[in-house]
Amino acid sequence: MNDYVIFTDASADVEESFVKEHDIRFVPMHYTLGKEDRISNGPEEIGVLKRFYDGQRKGDRTQTSQIAPQIYIDNFEPELREGRDVIYLSLSSGITKTFDSVQIAKAAMEEKYPESHIYPVDTLGAAGSMGIMVERAVQNRETGMDVKENVADLKARSHECIILLMVDDLMYLKRGGRLPASTAVIGTVLNVKPIMFLAPDGSLLPFAKKRGEKTALKEILRLYLATRDDKFSNRVYISHADCEDRVQKLSDMIHEEDPTVDIVPVMMSPIIGAHTGPGMISICYFGDKDHMLEK
Repeated sequence: MNDYVIFTDASADVEESFVKEHDIRFVPMHYTLGKEDRISNGPEEIGVLKRFYDGQRKGDRTQTSQIAPQIYIDNFEPELREGRDVIYLSLSSGITKTFDSVQIAKAAMEEKYPESHIYPVDTLGAAGSMGIMVERAVQNRETGMDVKENVADLKARSHECIILLMVDDLMYLKRGGRLPASTAVIGTVLNVKPIMFLAPDGSLLPFAKKRGEKTALKEILRLYLATRDDKFSNRVYISHADCEDRVQKLSDMIHEEDPTVDIVPVMMSPIIGAHTGPGMISICYFGDKDHMLEK
C-alpha cells in the first residue's frame, strides 16, 4: 500500500518547479524580520526572500521559533483521519529540537489514530540537503516503495547527504552562539570565510577557514570532488542567501570539473538564513559524509 504523504518543513530548500510537479507538503515555521512576525509555509517567492535579505543588510534582526507539537498535529491530523500515513523529513536534530517536537505529536496522534502512522526522518541536514532528501523520498514513492521501505532508505541516505557551507558575515554565527565574539570580530576584519558542514551526527562543525572568497570556493570545490558520489542522484543543490554572482562562480567551477552534474540553484529560506546572514552559500549532494574530515 502506497497511500502516504510526504512532509518536510519550511526550513527545507526545494526547487520550486519540483514542488509544483509533486505532492509535497510543508509544515509552517515562524520567523521575525525586525519587529515583524512572519510565517513561512514553504518555498517563498523571490521578492519575499530578497526583501528578507535586504532587511538583514540594513540591520534588521532576524530570529526563528521552534515548531510546537500542536503545529504538527494540525498539519498531520487531516491525513491520518483519512487513513494515510505521513513521512516527515525533519531539520537536523543536531541544530534544533524540532525533531523532539514531532515525536511528541507522533505519540499523541498514533494513540488517537492507531491504524495510521507518522514516520519522522531526521535528515541530519538543512536547507538544500533537505531538498535532496525530499526528492529522494518522492522518487522512492513514485517507483512503488511502500512507506516503510521509503523510510528505511531515507534513514540510510541521511548519512550520505552532505551540506558544505560558507558564511559571509561571521557576526550572524556569533549571535546564534556558534562562534565566540572575539573570533567573529577578528575573522571579519581579516576577511576570513569559514567553511562548515553538518557532521554525521547532524551538528554544525567548523571545517576550515580561508582568506577571501576565491580561496574558500576553491576549498569547497576540492571537498566536493573528493567526496561526491552520484549513485543516488545526479542533482546538486546550491542553496544561497541572495548571492547569485557567487552561485554562478561556484557553478562554473563545478561544471568545469564535472560537466554532467545537474546543478539546482535555490535561494535559502528565511528560517536558515536568519542564522547565517546574506551572502551565505552552500553545496548539497550525496557523498562520503563519514570520511569528510579525512579529506
